[in-house]
Amino acid sequence: MPVSSSRPDLTIPDVGLYDFIYGTLDYNDEDRIAVIDIADGSQTTYAELRTFVNSVAGGLAQRGVRTGDVIALHCPNSEAFIICAHALWRLGAVVTPLSLLATPETIASQLVDSGAKLLLTCAALGDSGNEGAAAAGLGADQVIHLDTSRGIRQMIAERIAPPPVEFDPRTHVAALPYSSGTTGLPKGVQLTHRNLVANIAQSADYQLLRRDDVVFGVLPFFHIYGLTTLVNLSIYQRATVITQPRFSIDSFLAAHEKYGVTFTFIAPPIAVLLAKHPAVDSYDLSRLRGLLSGAASLDEGLADAVERRLKVPVQQGFGLTETSPVTHVNLDENVSRGSIGLPVANTEHKLVEVGTGREIPAPQGGGAGAESGRSEVGELWVRGPQIMAGYLNNEEETRIALPGDGWLRTGDLAVHDTSGRVYIVDRLKEVIKYKGYQVPPAELEALLLTHPGVADAGVIGVTRDGEEVPKAFVVRQAGGGGQPSEQDIMDFVAERVSAYKKIREVQFVDSIPKSATGKILRRELKAMEKS
Repeated sequence: MPVSSSRPDLTIPDVGLYDFIYGTLDYNDEDRIAVIDIADGSQTTYAELRTFVNSVAGGLAQRGVRTGDVIALHCPNSEAFIICAHALWRLGAVVTPLSLLATPETIASQLVDSGAKLLLTCAALGDSGNEGAAAAGLGADQVIHLDTSRGIRQMIAERIAPPPVEFDPRTHVAALPYSSGTTGLPKGVQLTHRNLVANIAQSADYQLLRRDDVVFGVLPFFHIYGLTTLVNLSIYQRATVITQPRFSIDSFLAAHEKYGVTFTFIAPPIAVLLAKHPAVDSYDLSRLRGLLSGAASLDEGLADAVERRLKVPVQQGFGLTETSPVTHVNLDENVSRGSIGLPVANTEHKLVEVGTGREIPAPQGGGAGAESGRSEVGELWVRGPQIMAGYLNNEEETRIALPGDGWLRTGDLAVHDTSGRVYIVDRLKEVIKYKGYQVPPAELEALLLTHPGVADAGVIGVTRDGEEVPKAFVVRQAGGGGQPSEQDIMDFVAERVSAYKKIREVQFVDSIPKSATGKILRRELKAMEKS
């Protein structure tokens, strides 16, 4: 039997994103600060933000943007990103966000694949946007530099009213982020207005944020996690969002102290810094009342270390681009921080045995496969109103990801306990097979981070004598913790895991390659291994 949410079902309104976010904005909130942009120090009230959004929507409409047009947004975390995204949704256009780490070739590929009509970029980002647009066949008149005199400020000054638009929010695509999914190359994920409205409502249901919260916007807005929690949820709940265009631990901590940040959405790499970086002790974080980690699975030991150091609860959510993204949240202080918890409202999950399709039930307490009240390992499948419509122009990958009856295959291996709470084991395609045993890299990485001499780590499988074995790439901790040798690292792990999970090789490196949201880029580790 699938596991359903413990929360009552929500009524998801049939409205577009703009109407959902701004439709309830009244005079009580109009003078509240909506956005503080660290880059220029500007502060924008909710009344001003709504006016700016409508003016930019009118300006973009005058420049030819129509309902259904795909518009690429290439912009750092800033007030401009929020304004442009909301303005495009006001027009019924489709936002395809571009990674700030993307090369011109990657940008061109996404522009072509998405069918983007226009690129909104920033001159401060350099030439990658211009070069990508040119390679994709976009003319100079199809590129708008938001941070120039003819950019967003001109559109705001023009104060052109946006035209009325009509579309069906249940089927009309709002966002087209790109994801590798469970297989293959990046694909356009079609998220409808209903998908994103549902996920805002599902997230708001937990009342994580309050109207007087100051939320730090460190997660990249171009990623679905930042897009939903910061660009949409935080504005919907009338919090104040602090935007930071680029991350550094010192600027992150300084902003928390200066602005009295009360709540921050983070990813595991930031949790590692908060647990281990010496700079944390130099700043006043006393206003901070909570952290929620997402984008990748958070280890229980790491969460506990952050809680002990900062004296604030560290909670965990789970999701993926294809689910808008939130599917599970764990706010229960009595439940292991290593669990992603139960499904959010209107959502259910099940575990499916890889290869057979057999549904794996939650354990009833003891019995085969239920050691310590945990089930057998299976692939996590989820179902709910936040599930994508499909991949753009890719029926085969859509069929694989959406096997039928509303279910989405997440590509994550997991177990659940007697209450149905989920614990992520690893990504299906990243598990190492050693002598027929499954070795989850994430488990070994979490263990390595508990070593006082380890600042960061990544694990992959490498082939030796025709057999796949676990290899660790390790960043030594600067100052303190000693300078562990390869053998020290292997011995440390061997003393704490089953024989088949032992690290067989160690390589010390300066850094672990990661995505913008902190997921370890194992393909780059594999490339380092081959070189």
